[in-house]
Amino acid sequence: MSAKKTTPSANLFSNRSTIDWNTALKPLFKKYQGRKHPLEYKNLYQLVVMVVLSARDSDRNINALAPALFEKFPSMKHLAKATPEELYPYISKVTNFANKAQWLIATAKEIKDDKNIPLTMDGLTQYSGIGRKSANVIMSQMNVPAEGVIVDLHTLRVAPRLGIAVGTNPEKIEKQLMEVVDKKNWHVLGMSLTYLGRETCRPTNPKCEECVVNEVCVYYKSQQH
Repeated sequence: MSAKKTTPSANLFSNRSTIDWNTALKPLFKKYQGRKHPLEYKNLYQLVVMVVLSARDSDRNINALAPALFEKFPSMKHLAKATPEELYPYISKVTNFANKAQWLIATAKEIKDDKNIPLTMDGLTQYSGIGRKSANVIMSQMNVPAEGVIVDLHTLRVAPRLGIAVGTNPEKIEKQLMEVVDKKNWHVLGMSLTYLGRETCRPTNPKCEECVVNEVCVYYKSQQH
């Protein structure tokens, strides 16, 4: 359904606290349960590197350059021995590649070995280029206990449309999601909202009629009047 507005008006969020979101989102969880992240990684090391490179860039671009990069630098040990200049030929098409090269090498020098890669929020976010969103992606893909919810550009759009959160600040959106959804569902929630935004709840002309959670969506309801 095409729409004139990008977000519903603030007064439509009054039902946020009255909805049982764990139940309301079950159709969404069922649809996307087990769906992997679009980054085509083969192990934890590759995932960490690709997540850092993908910031402000497309997953498609990172997937395209990854094979050559990992053939040359197949582990943290190999990456730790590299210089930023040695990385440039492999990542020069990536947004902010010079800084990302420095971040990745500094991280590799500290971690030293793939087996030392941490899988906690504090452990991951101590490294440059890994914020809460990136850490949540890594942790969700490794299926370790959740400490937060992935909030990417898609979720920033979808969550306010649904009415499950309000605002534009990623950390505030994440906090609101964590407040109304059980911790056991945080990983699937993050991936589900991401894929909903990619496939259905597009920035323009969202496919509202096809959405499995349109019955609780305040944006959809706002378009019925």
